[in-house]
Amino acid sequence: MSMIIVPREIGCPRLVNALCALGYEATRQNESHVRVSTRRDHEHHEVIPRDRSITAATLNGILKHVATHHRMSVNDVLKELSL
Repeated sequence: MSMIIVPREIGCPRLVNALCALGYEATRQNESHVRVSTRRDHEHHEVIPRDRSITAATLNGILKHVATHHRMSVNDVLKELSL
């Protein structure tokens, strides 16, 4: 099993924009979080903290949820999102 290298220094705006490649769009936001949603491969929502830099652990969790929803590996998601 190959090791997944999650990029560092990814902020909320960059991640939200990248997720557009998989059909996600911002559907709700408040001062601390943005909810993105997609209807591709059924409906799915993910909550992203509005931080200047999302921690590697949080980003990894988001990417795992997205990968599971789309039946992809995390590495394939990273390639699709160009992160």
